[in-house]
Amino acid sequence: MTDLHAFIAGLPKAELHVHHVGSASPRIVATLAARHPDTKVPTDPEALADYFTFTDFAHFIEVYLSVVDLIRTPEDVRLLTFEAARDLARQNVRYAELTITPFSSTHRGIDERAFLAAIEDARKAAESEFGTVLRWCFDVPGEAGLAAAEETLRLAVTDGLRPEGLVSFGLGGPEIGVPRPQFKPFFDQAIAAGLHSVPHAGETTGPQTIWDALRELRAERIGHGTSATQDPALLAHLAEHRIPLEVCPTSNIATRAVPDLDEHPIKEMVAAGVLVTVNSDDPPMFGTDLNTEYAIAARLLDLDAPGVAALARNAVEASFLDPAGKARIAAEIETYTSAWQAGRIA
Repeated sequence: MTDLHAFIAGLPKAELHVHHVGSASPRIVATLAARHPDTKVPTDPEALADYFTFTDFAHFIEVYLSVVDLIRTPEDVRLLTFEAARDLARQNVRYAELTITPFSSTHRGIDERAFLAAIEDARKAAESEFGTVLRWCFDVPGEAGLAAAEETLRLAVTDGLRPEGLVSFGLGGPEIGVPRPQFKPFFDQAIAAGLHSVPHAGETTGPQTIWDALRELRAERIGHGTSATQDPALLAHLAEHRIPLEVCPTSNIATRAVPDLDEHPIKEMVAAGVLVTVNSDDPPMFGTDLNTEYAIAARLLDLDAPGVAALARNAVEASFLDPAGKARIAAEIETYTSAWQAGRIA
């Protein structure tokens, strides 16, 4: 496995399900906590491991929102975004779609134009410095209701506000008590404006939530989709229509959506022919990163280096990158894998 870890570390990758605030490393969280000393978030990076130990999904949301509360100024936003890109680049992530929840920042008082300018400035600077291409998914925090959906949609589709890097419209937060169909009008408008539909579904609820995301929200990818394996007809539908699942193994264990890694449904998803992508979700909060998630998937699926490379190609295929960009990263994956197999990379 040591050799496979080395292969994964150097493998060019794309990531499709990683949250903006959830990407804040312990160093960045501690820096932000020190800037805003009225917070209960620890200022010691080492103490954050205990703080980020979750009892269930509801506790995770509570802790997550306490970190969201540290993002109070455009300078905080810019720092977080740029440093998230740095961490992705260190893992040879060539392209990432960051899930951003602008409502969480704007309703805390950050000017919307300053927020949007901060993420765009960081995106352009990161691509210039690291070569990592970032795109945005604007995510509705489902627990905040329809007002949050309306506000998120306005920022996503209004000329003069919609940022250049925006490619998709999502729905996150708790699923229990937050039915997907109520958000249909907002997704319809986002899709009409040229955005892709990527709601979370089936993480902590059953397959019906995924069906609702597909039928009502016209989902093109499903965030998590953990419960899809409970419905063979749903699995067959996902496989037939090549609707990707954004699978986040460690996240599912940390939030208790899945009891144990060895019980993770990724094996059944792949066996059913579903297009599976591997992602890190909120990596520092879960003590993981994308390389670690690939290693976990390799163990669960019994993959060798070419099998891991195929997973990386899945993410490229499922991304909303333009065709030329997809071809470029796919070629990088192929070149790297061939060189590895030929022994030209140690």
